[in-house]
Amino acid sequence: MSGLTIRNVIKRYGDVQVMHGVDLDIGDGEFCVFVGPSGCGKSTLLRMIAGLEEITEGSVHIGERDVTRMDPSERGVAMVFQTYALYPHMTVKENMGFGLKMNGHPKNVIEEKVAEATRILKLDDYLARKPAALSGGQRQRVSIGRAIVRGPEVFLFDEPLSNLDAELRVEMRVEIARLHKEIGATMIYVTHDQVEAMTLADKIVVLRAGRIEQVGAPLELYRNPDNKFVAGFIGSPAMNFLNGTVKGGQVEVPGLQKSVSLAVEMPSEGTPVSIGLRPEHLIIDPKGNTHRVELTEALGGVSYAYLMSETGEKIIVEERGDDRSSEGSTVGLTLDLPRAMLFDGKTEARIR
Repeated sequence: MSGLTIRNVIKRYGDVQVMHGVDLDIGDGEFCVFVGPSGCGKSTLLRMIAGLEEITEGSVHIGERDVTRMDPSERGVAMVFQTYALYPHMTVKENMGFGLKMNGHPKNVIEEKVAEATRILKLDDYLARKPAALSGGQRQRVSIGRAIVRGPEVFLFDEPLSNLDAELRVEMRVEIARLHKEIGATMIYVTHDQVEAMTLADKIVVLRAGRIEQVGAPLELYRNPDNKFVAGFIGSPAMNFLNGTVKGGQVEVPGLQKSVSLAVEMPSEGTPVSIGLRPEHLIIDPKGNTHRVELTEALGGVSYAYLMSETGEKIIVEERGDDRSSEGSTVGLTLDLPRAMLFDGKTEARIR
């Protein structure tokens, strides 16, 4: 297996530049997830690693090899797509071994590799079936099995769970995590679902508009984001942001009808800022009267109350226990200020 190095990668379509000097190191055996909103460049970057998109400038190395101008078949990668791309007239066994057969591998080698992939993915009972007789999750496992038999240096996953229902998505997340632990391969995974990113990744790469915003371990990004974009994108429900202004060494927050003190190096007087607080870092005070409860979502062990401040800012609060707020009521808020984050109102950079 091998790690991956990306240096100053730029992608242009004519006069339009969509990737802006991406630099990234992915360690040998690491599970790296690319996340970001639609159009941020995560799938484009994955396709450039695979060789399906030409790199305008920069380089990609897999291990010690410069693969920037190599054909996809020479790079030592295997890609699993959102669509399963299985041959409908072939059985599961034939689908998994087809690539090796086309490359002229001996029959006994193909049998051995397919058997190993079958064991890993628990597909023994389905080898004689054709894709039409499989569920969505089973088809995706066959697609992954086809990648495993090739013995690639790097596995590439392009939103592989997008076509599955919620229950199957959870099941396949567990399967992919188990697969990574068992074979120890370098894996790069693209998703717009940050829950998938948080549960699968050793390293998350947050992209926006063709640039890397931040790279780090899942909990590092959750607890210590560099800017407002990362803070708002990582975490579900998203972080709450309350606009304020620096005044007298504190932050005056109209949405809270008060000023608060934070243990950071406060900007100059009059600087516009945003205070960020995650839903679990707010506590509802049922005796207060500053916020109206617009909606509640009861999810069993936890519920979320959607509040509206007098300034029109929406605030989400996580609630646990038996006593929870009700829609239409007016409540107050208690803030866990040591956990609050401060962001510059113009640059959106984190103020520490």
